[in-house]
Amino acid sequence: MSLFKARDWWSTILGEKEEFDLGCLCVADVDNSGSGQDKIIVGSYMGYLRIFNPHPVKPGDEVQPEDLLLEVQLREPILQVEVGKFVSGTEGLHLAVLHCRKLCVYAVSGTLGNVEHGNQYQIKLMYEHNLQRTACNMTYGPFGGVKGRDLICIQSMDGMLMLFEQESYAFGRFLPGFLLPGPLTYSSRTDSFITVSSCRQVESYKYQVLAFATDADERQETEQQKLSSGKRLAVDWVLNIGEQALDICVVSFNQAVSSVFVLGERNFFCLKDNGQIRFMKKLDYNPSCFIPYCSVKEGTINTLIANHSKMLNVYQDVTLKWATQLPYIPVSIKVANLQDLKGVIVTLSDDGHLQCSYLGTDPSLFQAPKVDSREINYEEFDAEMKKLQKIIKEATKTQDILPKSEKHRDVIVTAEVSPDLDAESQAIDSEVKAESVPSVTVKITIQSRVTAQKPNLAVCVQAPLAVTCDQFVFDDLEPDSSETVMLSVFLKGNCSPSELEGNCLVSYNRPTELNPEGIPKVAECNFSLPLRLICFPAQPSKAANHKITIDTNKPPISFVTIFPDFVDPSEDDQTNVLGFQFLTGSKTTLLASKTSQRYRIQSDQLEDLWLITKQLKLRLEEHFKKQNCKDFACTFSGSIPLQEYFELIDQHFELRLNAEKFRELLSERAVQFRAIERRLLTRFKDKTPAPLQHLDTLLEGTFREVIALADAAEENQANVFRAFTKLKSATHLVIMLISLWQKLSADQVAILEATFLPLAEDTQELGWEETVDAAISYLLRTCLSKSSKEQALTLGSQLCMPKDTSRLKKNITLFCDRLAKGGRLSLSTDSATQQAVVMPGGCTTIPESDLEERTVIPGSTATLPSHGQMAKQKSKPALSEDAAEEAEKP
Repeated sequence: MSLFKARDWWSTILGEKEEFDLGCLCVADVDNSGSGQDKIIVGSYMGYLRIFNPHPVKPGDEVQPEDLLLEVQLREPILQVEVGKFVSGTEGLHLAVLHCRKLCVYAVSGTLGNVEHGNQYQIKLMYEHNLQRTACNMTYGPFGGVKGRDLICIQSMDGMLMLFEQESYAFGRFLPGFLLPGPLTYSSRTDSFITVSSCRQVESYKYQVLAFATDADERQETEQQKLSSGKRLAVDWVLNIGEQALDICVVSFNQAVSSVFVLGERNFFCLKDNGQIRFMKKLDYNPSCFIPYCSVKEGTINTLIANHSKMLNVYQDVTLKWATQLPYIPVSIKVANLQDLKGVIVTLSDDGHLQCSYLGTDPSLFQAPKVDSREINYEEFDAEMKKLQKIIKEATKTQDILPKSEKHRDVIVTAEVSPDLDAESQAIDSEVKAESVPSVTVKITIQSRVTAQKPNLAVCVQAPLAVTCDQFVFDDLEPDSSETVMLSVFLKGNCSPSELEGNCLVSYNRPTELNPEGIPKVAECNFSLPLRLICFPAQPSKAANHKITIDTNKPPISFVTIFPDFVDPSEDDQTNVLGFQFLTGSKTTLLASKTSQRYRIQSDQLEDLWLITKQLKLRLEEHFKKQNCKDFACTFSGSIPLQEYFELIDQHFELRLNAEKFRELLSERAVQFRAIERRLLTRFKDKTPAPLQHLDTLLEGTFREVIALADAAEENQANVFRAFTKLKSATHLVIMLISLWQKLSADQVAILEATFLPLAEDTQELGWEETVDAAISYLLRTCLSKSSKEQALTLGSQLCMPKDTSRLKKNITLFCDRLAKGGRLSLSTDSATQQAVVMPGGCTTIPESDLEERTVIPGSTATLPSHGQMAKQKSKPALSEDAAEEAEKP
């Protein structure tokens, strides 16, 4: 048992599913017994009023029936209970109960019992006030300095203070600038009401000011008239605390001056009577309630502050003196004198846990048993340690949270793409200028083996592709049930996509015994779209600006076999040559060599080579896989088209620079537009009309410039998107050519893709150029570094848009040269583990110094010599130029 837990002296649980709040607890000698012992009065939002007089035989005993003096159910919820001198003609204590639309004052009396059941208690209604406005809270005190009685002030939800002089209603006043009600208390020392407004400031109003702010029509120039200005209230003092307050309390003990305590959401304030801060304490927790009480040290005040961590802290001014653990989070706390025990802490939670506790360090009766001494068997411990290490090693081999056997068992989502295009196109708002834009139907099926709550389906394809509907919401799926949806995919933007793939993601909640609302889970699947979606067969083109040749180790396959959706079997001339016409207007030609094992792809645009090359490689691999041929391989022995690739980079970067210029121009014109508006507004507000001096003409011209610049910026943004799509296609092509050139593994290709394609979208804040430059620089300084000096260089921690692309192009060229020299991609920074690999064909590498010198010269080409060209330099005997050219042709 911890020494710092609150010691349970008496506790009980009130009712079932009842709710309580700050004003539902009060302690006082409500029955006027004269013994000096307090009773505990509790009211609930369910309308139950209970009065307790705890007297356990020993601390921690269970509650006895006679501890409950009175329990009565009122008709309305109880917002607050207070005890004071509320009845005229007597100074006895009475109980005031605040309901939403009613204030009731009761007399609590006890009758001496004649049997063993004990005394009998009852309440008698003395008077009640029906409220015209919904009440929030109340306070009481000797308003105006009256003697021997207490008056009541109720704050309504709309900011009205309603004052009652016992059985009669006195007056009501609205608080100025009211928005939401806050805590309210009364200071008898200054005869003022103190509250915290929704402006997050403590405000004090004199009772005298409230009383004289009347609605009377009489206007007499008296001293009393100066205290107010008609219906408007004048605040006595204001203090901005910068946060909402939970509670306010005014204390005045004999040995301490009067103080106003305010408990905020993150701070605890102690104020003087005039609103000046006496001290404040910054709290590192979220408080729930507090109560100041008398301190044994002269000039100081102790305060109990409870928080949402179930802790009760005792402060002497700002010094923490004690901290104790509570069994629940209290919403109200009081200090009472019970059964000759002074200073009992009474706490109440929002769900009805009522506890009387005290602070102390009761000794723990638990003693740890003695451990039997025995000799240590080190061999047995070593065997057990090895066994446990083996289990840990086996468990950490897989990174999956769930076992593989349980993956995707709950919900399975599958996507089936129709083999044929839609007979009637479903394209909507397509920007493609072709005669007809085809679409293809995708059938998505969701199969649930368990109960799946709130299933949502999201379908995503890369722009410029689009779907007819990308979001689906279903009702809860029962076990062994399924849902099927149909949608169509089409080309929306006027450019070719970089990927013909889509993704389906199903999010749902799976309920469990411990969590009936369900644990969030997801299931996903990918699907591939047909090539016919973006292009159609066309007449092959003989001439082209860009050509690449793919080498294989198998004889060429007829296009009738691998491209049946593009080739008509009746036409024999298309068995080794095939043309593709993209919807955007460009054309690509595919040729198969009749004598060698090569395929050539050519087009006027570099980015258009990517999808055809990818489809060729995938269909060849699928064809030979069906033939049970496991040694099929593709290689590339040409030159990497870096110069053409760099032109696409420059085009994309130039458009980004234009976007930055448009943003600056728009900012300047917007500032000019607002300045002209201010000038015109000043002229229009002037009581003496003055000529506009062509300000209206200037305003109209500036407005037209802003609109024109916004249109130009929007058009440039569309051009940036198209340029980035082309750049991604060309980047995919370069990655494939490098991987075929260097015969990279799957892990190395993944590193290459992460380096050159780090962004799904391109923005002005984080663009493709600076991101790729940082990634390549990291690889050049780690796994592709030449020496330890390069590894010691540190990279910049902040990415920003570069001034030009010269550094990026130089790093890409150097990156390819390091790969040509035998560098290998890995995430390890140890360059000593990198092993030089013999280049195929016995070729030689380029001197790196010569390469770096060439890349610095403006206008120089940055293409690398191909393996085939380097092999020709070393081969014996050498081929003639005509023979070499013929060998390169298909």
